[in-house]
Parts: sequence; C-alpha cells; structure tokens
Amino acid sequence: MLSQHRRELWVGVAIVALFAALAIVRPEYFGRGNLIDLFLANVAVLIIAAGMTLVMLAGEIDISVGSAFAVCAVSAGALSKTGAPVLLVIAAVCVLGALLGALNGALVAYLRLPSIVVTLAMMIVLRDSLRWITQGAWVQDLPPDFQWLGLSQGTYPVAAGLIAVAIAAALAWGLRHTAAGRVCYATGSSRDAARLAGVNTSLVTLCAFASLGALTGLAAVLNAMRFNQIPANTGLGLELKVIAAVVVGGTAITGGRGTLAGTVLGVVLLGAIGPALTFLGVSAYWERAIQGAIILVAVAADALPRIRHTHAALREARA
Repeated sequence: MLSQHRRELWVGVAIVALFAALAIVRPEYFGRGNLIDLFLANVAVLIIAAGMTLVMLAGEIDISVGSAFAVCAVSAGALSKTGAPVLLVIAAVCVLGALLGALNGALVAYLRLPSIVVTLAMMIVLRDSLRWITQGAWVQDLPPDFQWLGLSQGTYPVAAGLIAVAIAAALAWGLRHTAAGRVCYATGSSRDAARLAGVNTSLVTLCAFASLGALTGLAAVLNAMRFNQIPANTGLGLELKVIAAVVVGGTAITGGRGTLAGTVLGVVLLGAIGPALTFLGVSAYWERAIQGAIILVAVAADALPRIRHTHAALREARA
C-alpha cells in the first residue's frame, strides 16, 4: 500500500518540512489573513487541477485551461452585468467551459490529433480572440449580488472551500468506486487494451476534456466573484500551476496512474511556495522557475523506473 502512494507521501513530507521551516523563520506566514488569501488564491487551481487529473489519467493533457479560464471569467462578468441571477451565471459559464473542453476532446478523440498540439492551438485562439473582442478592456463595476457569491466577505471562503472539497471528494470517490473511474484509468494505461476490452476510449477522452472544461468554468466564476473587476488577461500562467500540481501529486504524464489526494497535496505544496518566497525575501519571479523544475523532476522520477525495467528486460533477453 505504501509503495503505491510513495509520491503522495513524499509530497506530504515536503509540505510538513516547508511549513516547519516557515514556522521557525517566518511565523507570521501563518497569520489568519495570509492563510485566507492563500486559500482563496488556490481554490480555482484546486478545482481545475481536479479536472486536469481526469484528462491526464486518460493519457492526455490540456494546456489551454488558462485561456479558457479567461474566456469564462470575462463571460461571467459580462453576463452578471445584464442582471442575470448568480445561479444562472454559474450554470451558463460551466456549460461554456464544458463546450470548450468538449471541442478539444472531440478533436483529440475522433480526429486523433495530439492533445498537446490541439490545446496549444486552442490556447492561442482563445486568448487572442478574447483580446480582440475586449480590446484589452476589463469588465468593471460588477453588481454587488455577484460578488462573493452574494454572501459576506467572511462567509465566502467557507462556501468556496466547501465547493472545492465536495468536488475533489466526489471525483476521488468516483475514480475509486465507479465504472467511469475504472475506464478512465484503463484508457490511460493502454488505450488499445481498453478498446479490445470493450471500452469506448474516444467517449472517455471526450468526457474527460468536457469535465475539465466545466470545472474550469466553475473555477473562473468563483475567482471572478472575489473582485469588482475582471482583467481580460486573467489566467496567465494558470496552466503551468495546474499541470505542475497534478504531476507533482503523482499522476503519470503518460496516464493510467494517479489520485485526487495526490493532486490536492500538489496544489497545497505549489500554492504555498510563492507566498513563502515573498516572506523569505526571495523574488517572486523564481516561483515559475521552481514550478518548472518541479515538473521536470517529477517527470524524471516517473521515467526512471520504466528505464530501469527496460534495461533489465534487455539484459535478460541477451542472457
């Protein structure tokens, strides 16, 4: 059991070590205000990372989530200014996100295009289209009943936290105990074997991308509700944070292995690093460099056992 969750254990150890060091060197890091800000800044990352886990378990990747996040956030702000009820805004933006994700999924699943190429193109198309439509203008003067989900500023973090926890728990349970979760793992482990076993791998891929899109839309709305204006360039660099958290949490970049619990730990670790650098007096520009380095280390850690296994098989074959 421990060997199956080795990555999660190491991430947990890293989190404990980081927090212990901060408690000694910069105890003010654990002030109530900073912890709330840290939590709210990473709620969207956690929700999107949960969806990205599904896509990566199926053996694919989506690097357009930052651009989709921006489109959904701006759309949520524009729709709220028409006087639409908050629940309608949330539902409409989730549907928009699901449609964007389904478009990616259809191109990957049915046209057999590489997901990294499809989503790279979609990232550029969505970002530049949004820039052209808005001319770089921010959505301003959002209605009061839209901000903070119509709740008080003190109550909103609790509501957002409950939503994020419910999503992560539901997906974790579904991956572990439902047929949909099992076919997701099977598709990522070996698409050909899953297909021979009767799994509609194209539908699995489509649903994974659509689910990621819907969760991206939800995350965009929850994040937009924190402010009274929405930048047209919101979500820049978000895809790196999300993918890094999922990979660090133990989800294999090649698919077929990973857990939601690992993803949550990855979000906690990477989300804590940026503010920690600020408290330690290190330039915040190092945050993305550290994230990139962590991705590289995590991918290398996944590759090494396969390389050893291949070399061992070759030696046995020669013997």
